[in-house]
Amino acid sequence: MGVKVAVVGAGSTYTPELVEGFARRADRFPMEELALHDLDPERLEIVGGLAERMLRRAGYARPLVRTLDRGRALEGADFVIVQLRVGGNRARYLDETIPPRYGCVGQETTGPGGFAKALRTVPVVLELAEETARRAAPGAWFVDFPNPTGLVTQALLDAGHRALGLCNIAISLQRELAARFGVEPERVELEHVGLNHLSWERAVRVDGVDRLPEILERLEEEPVEAGFPPELVRALGALPSYYLRYYYFTDRIVAEQRGGAQTRAEEVMEIEAGLLELYRDPSLDRKPELLERRGGAFYSEAAAQLVASLHEGAGDVQVVNVRNDGAIPNLPPEDVVEVPARIDREGAHPLPLAGLAPEMLGLVQHAKAYERLAIAAALTGDRTTALKALITNPLGPDADVAPALLAELLEAHRAFLPRFFPPG
Repeated sequence: MGVKVAVVGAGSTYTPELVEGFARRADRFPMEELALHDLDPERLEIVGGLAERMLRRAGYARPLVRTLDRGRALEGADFVIVQLRVGGNRARYLDETIPPRYGCVGQETTGPGGFAKALRTVPVVLELAEETARRAAPGAWFVDFPNPTGLVTQALLDAGHRALGLCNIAISLQRELAARFGVEPERVELEHVGLNHLSWERAVRVDGVDRLPEILERLEEEPVEAGFPPELVRALGALPSYYLRYYYFTDRIVAEQRGGAQTRAEEVMEIEAGLLELYRDPSLDRKPELLERRGGAFYSEAAAQLVASLHEGAGDVQVVNVRNDGAIPNLPPEDVVEVPARIDREGAHPLPLAGLAPEMLGLVQHAKAYERLAIAAALTGDRTTALKALITNPLGPDADVAPALLAELLEAHRAFLPRFFPPG
């Protein structure tokens, strides 16, 4: 029986990645309808046009639905994939440029910038999940991509939604290491532990044999993540994710950002403008190479693989954001973590893992305490809670400048924070 997929935020330049992933899995995932929804009619028309041509090229005979009506997109959907960005890249630019003036990292998913994004995103995604529960098919899955993914998924699961969070970091590293060892990606299994954008690889198993010691030994000749001193990685005994650079080298990052270099938001806006111009070409029926520079490597793989496995109950292992439920024994069961999980029709079942070492556990607990305060602030619009969240953030400001930073962030994003600026 065919299934319906709804994509919310389908005007994103990532959508062709997603479409490609579905097209390649037509044998596993009989898609009856693909409904693309966005609030921007021009972007929906441009991106949806390319998506339609890509599906036609792949032999997909069903009509692709493009709609500005969110209810129409969600109605009867079996899977709802969310990839929206509240405030767009202009809001991201503010997230990246305001915090460095206060001595903090400027980044869209960590630190004060990630906090601002959480305040904008959590209420919108929860509202969307509630509408999904009313309109979608019974048992529909809600798949969250918006950053900060782990925090947003925590809010979704705390509210009782049937949701999973997904990021492309683990699958990208799996593909990179598979190429290094000359094997198919399916033969590489990562022991990925921590939170979204705060994670480590404690093992790299190729055909069941842990090759991490070999990787650690050869870091000078074959670095896995540039910028991390080999001696630090060996001391950790694990491969840190790219985003840990913000935690381990905070002062250096802030100094670089204060140096006036182009922000990632500015770079992304330039890339997106180029992509949309390419997407307008009526003869284009495949994703352009420029899309790889957008930062979505293996996005289609992660999304389509998860949805296909949920549909057919494949029982394969994927890294997802899911409730801990004892997988990491020294974290609470209700905490959302990013770990390997077995995927079947009932959902994602995290694999049992060893507890986190102190140098990992302390940072994860610190970040999780911040996440819970940030969720509470996002849902209530309470400024005292927001201030506590900001100073609890591991990359947050000193308490003496936190009130001024909070005030500037809230004012900068006033249009997207109605709970903090009630009428009257």
